[in-house]
Amino acid sequence: MHLQLHSEHSFLVIQPMVAQLEHQFRLGRLSLQGLWFYCQPMMGSMRALAAVIQQASSKHFVGSGVLNLLQNQAKAMAGDNSVRSLLEKMTECASNAYLSILERWVYEGIIDDPYGEFFIAENRSLKKESLSQDSTAKYWSQRYSLKETIPGFLANIAATILTTGKYLNVMRGCGHNVQVPISERSKLTIFGSNHHYLECIKAAHEFASKELVSLIMDKYGLIGRLRSIKHYLLLDQGDFLVHFMDIAREELNKKVHEISVEKLQSLLDLALRTTAAAADPRHEDLTCCVDRTSLLTTLGMQKDLDSNSIEDPVSITGLETFSFGYKVQWPLSIVISKKALSKYQLIFRFLFHCKHVERQLCGAWQIHQGIRSMNSNGTAIRRSSLLCRSMLKFISSLLHYLTFEANFDCLAVLEPNWHVMHDRLQSTRSVEVIQHHDFFLDKCLRGCLLLLPDVLKKMEKLKSVCLHYAEWLISSSIHINSQSQKTMIRDTTVTESIFNFEREFNSELQSLGPWILGVSKE
Repeated sequence: MHLQLHSEHSFLVIQPMVAQLEHQFRLGRLSLQGLWFYCQPMMGSMRALAAVIQQASSKHFVGSGVLNLLQNQAKAMAGDNSVRSLLEKMTECASNAYLSILERWVYEGIIDDPYGEFFIAENRSLKKESLSQDSTAKYWSQRYSLKETIPGFLANIAATILTTGKYLNVMRGCGHNVQVPISERSKLTIFGSNHHYLECIKAAHEFASKELVSLIMDKYGLIGRLRSIKHYLLLDQGDFLVHFMDIAREELNKKVHEISVEKLQSLLDLALRTTAAAADPRHEDLTCCVDRTSLLTTLGMQKDLDSNSIEDPVSITGLETFSFGYKVQWPLSIVISKKALSKYQLIFRFLFHCKHVERQLCGAWQIHQGIRSMNSNGTAIRRSSLLCRSMLKFISSLLHYLTFEANFDCLAVLEPNWHVMHDRLQSTRSVEVIQHHDFFLDKCLRGCLLLLPDVLKKMEKLKSVCLHYAEWLISSSIHINSQSQKTMIRDTTVTESIFNFEREFNSELQSLGPWILGVSKE
């Protein structure tokens, strides 16, 4: 055992017996029977020590295991005051070395544990850089973790001890050698009726939490960074997005394997420089990403999402797979990790494609506006105009529901939830910012139907019908000249196509109704 079981107290207990034996030995009067007689008062204590040593050796106990063993043995000897007193003294002495390790952890964020006896384990293979590179990174939860065996007197406060050191460790990783002030430190001791060590640990946790929140919120500007992400990935920067979609249309219309991410990045930089986004000092952290699978397939591959595997169409383009990335550095990557950014990107992809469908329907509507002078009452063209207006109203209402503030609770998603998170972050005094941010993202994912695969499939089908209709209308010759317009009015093929689009749209819209009611009740 590397924890020292200081024997001075146990020696003090048996010192009178040793003195008697030495005195009798020097006088030449010590016999085997006399030795047995003088050892009798200490037999219980010696037997208890032998049991402790045997158990500790056979079960290879170190650190927490030894402390728990001593404490349990002391409780078991409640009827023998001398033995219990001896074991309690040994526990106290053994705890001194253990508590010195604990003091460095809760006061400095350092594990000084050369023999691996502390109840907090450090996984040095996990690097902080992984938070911004890997969506499955376990740095924050597993870089430092609790071992299975924890001293009984620390079990109820073990989680607080763990996070206290983690907070101090984060600040040290940022080049801030923050420690609990010497004036606020107290020697940790576990014995006494006032449990002073618990108060010391709680005070250290409060200090570390307050300092880390101040560092993240004030020096590194967490809220400003989140607001910047909101501008770009939650479509809060309208002029920039419209300009980007205009200049990147040709590239985004290509199949996934044909798209040049470098070209998209240069077009993105151009859009950022020539719109109001240029005023954002963080706009240079925005990047372009192109996934290889559709939104439904990507969701199906997420471990925490329940979605049936769906085969992607061969003709999938960048418009279905494009998203923005965002560069986040330590320590903000603790909150805005790669996993959190992947959730933002899922929301962005859904909104971005909705925006594309809306723009296509607007183009189709402009075509209808161009032939308003024609007397098309009772014709397929008139029916097409009404269908186009219905589709445009549907997709515009969907976007408004997802992105904008509404007059009634539960009638909007992103903006109200953003305000709730913002208010919580402003008022927090502890490192609950991670939970607040994760809760916001999960609420937005559900509100955007991304955690409801059955509803999302129907919504994607509806968008597909709207998009195919708009593309069919735009690519048709209905806008070439008035003569062709009159011809198309009488064209049974055109009439049949319009009727088919109308029938399919209405059918999908009606089938979506029960699902929407169910979501609103939730």
